[in-house]
Amino acid sequence: MPPNMKQGGRLVVIGGDAAGMSAASRARRVRPDVEIVVLEKGRDVSYAACSLPYYIAGLLHDRSELVARDIEFFRGERQIDVRLGAAVDELLPRKKLVAYQDAATGERTTLEFDALVIATGARAVKPPLPGIDMPGVFTLRTLADGTAIKEEIDAGGVERATIVGAGYVGLEMAEALTARGIEVTVIELLPNVLSTYDPDMGAIVEKELLAKDVILHKDRRVDGFEPGDRSGRVGYVLTGGQRLATDLVIVAIGVRPAVEFAAAAGVDLGAGGAIHVDARQVASDPFVLAAGDCCEAMHVVTRRPVWIPLGTTANKQGRIAGGNAVGGDSRFGGVAGTNVTKIFDLIAAQTGLTETAAAAEGLDADSATITAASRSHAYPGGGRMTVKLVFEKGTGRVLGAQIVGEERVAKRIDVVAAGLHAGMTVADLAQIDMSYAPPFAPVWDPILVAANQARKKAAG
Repeated sequence: MPPNMKQGGRLVVIGGDAAGMSAASRARRVRPDVEIVVLEKGRDVSYAACSLPYYIAGLLHDRSELVARDIEFFRGERQIDVRLGAAVDELLPRKKLVAYQDAATGERTTLEFDALVIATGARAVKPPLPGIDMPGVFTLRTLADGTAIKEEIDAGGVERATIVGAGYVGLEMAEALTARGIEVTVIELLPNVLSTYDPDMGAIVEKELLAKDVILHKDRRVDGFEPGDRSGRVGYVLTGGQRLATDLVIVAIGVRPAVEFAAAAGVDLGAGGAIHVDARQVASDPFVLAAGDCCEAMHVVTRRPVWIPLGTTANKQGRIAGGNAVGGDSRFGGVAGTNVTKIFDLIAAQTGLTETAAAAEGLDADSATITAASRSHAYPGGGRMTVKLVFEKGTGRVLGAQIVGEERVAKRIDVVAAGLHAGMTVADLAQIDMSYAPPFAPVWDPILVAANQARKKAAG
């Protein structure tokens, strides 16, 4: 890890969103005396990218509502030198130098550092398809992306939209665009929606999409885009021998770690092509740390490095990297990949390994799936949820869970996530003292029901 930073030393942070600003803020709290410079290639810092679909849907009325802290807060109260439009293009770790170009002036500047945190995040995958760069074809990753999509819709003329990809972003955008009165078509290359879920759980979400009049094409490859009649803007999507009319396209086929300059500098890459780090967030050079979507993390179930880009992880890793960069000694406890998303009237959540992923890891896994009520039958309201609990045969060790339901899914997935971090078995999980009151849960919570079913199968 980096040695304790000298009095008045300089920390440079590359990237000004969740991980980067968490790192800079933590470093400032730990060491009020050091100089902290944040280099952000865009025009925004510290914004809620996960809320972009809700902004586009009209649930948020101003883009400022997405910004957690504005740049003046960091420059003034935190005394952090934030430089916008600063695109880093070269890193020389041995010389402790980083170079960037100012987007406004074109001027190139070289900075010395005593420690460096790379928090460049990930970028949306943009395949080299014919017409991918024409007006009306978007990706959704940054605040600028979300603003451009909303402005396009607000301007009028968008009656049909095509979403390429049926992952989290694609399905959240299907709901957002439907809420704007737009006919939505989703095209997915794979045979199932939500490919990080097991097919049986994804099928529940698929029924919800169809019930909400989303047009779904699975097992379809997109071959390109063609202009329509509006001044060269996109008008057609080419897929499966068909020419589908559209007014707007959102390409949501995933993200990749933004690590080009780091890789060119010889920083070691690991899982998923992300920067390899240890538990202190230190990279292969002892004066270089990394945090967030650009780096890997240790999976609490497999105990192997993985790349799972999530905002929660970015904030935690950023905090640890920032403190350690200026002399701290904290460690990141790992990830289970816990996430939750709203898709129309359903909530889908997962943590740990799916049954498919467990088999791919070479684990002897089984699962128990139950459907139960979210509240007591003696209280009005509530809904149903399906819980799939994945466990290791023989030991009964909990490996993961997926839940799809109408309400209060997040409460339940977090219980299983805690069990994964604690290394629980299904028998342990079945004994958890979970809260009960008719407005909130049945006396036998769905998690306990699933755990008991899994316990019986594991014992057999």
